Amino acid sequence: MYSKMVSLRFPKSNVNEPIIANLVKKFDLTFNILKATIYPRKEGLVVMELTGHRKNYQQGVRYLKGIGIKVENIGQDIRRDDDKCYQCGACTAVCPTGALSIQRPEMAVIFEKDKCSACELCVLTCPALAMETKFDKTLLS
Repeated sequence: MYSKMVSLRFPKSNVNEPIIANLVKKFDLTFNILKATIYPRKEGLVVMELTGHRKNYQQGVRYLKGIGIKVENIGQDIRRDDDKCYQCGACTAVCPTGALSIQRPEMAVIFEKDKCSACELCVLTCPALAMETKFDKTLLS
């Protein structure tokens, strides 16, 4: 199986189309939506993990680009600044993948970077601003 985290930018002409359903039905891909937003001008942004056989993935990306959707690969570098973190655990309550957890009985907040999906919920939640996210976007070929 092949898996990539991608950002899809939908022009307003495509927002009401069943595009994600077509990726599943026509290309046998699975997805995990991490973030979705519709802007006031009705443009859309979806950040998701897309998984399937490499050939199907490539065909699915060609399909998306062919109908005017901007597809970007997302590489993330998410880290915690240990000097800022005061181990409050607020981030663990919102982490959907379990990348952030509390080690008991020490009550230490543990960050397992390999489990992180770059959803940015911890960045928004952290009162100490200890979680830092840097996105490196490279256009897919």
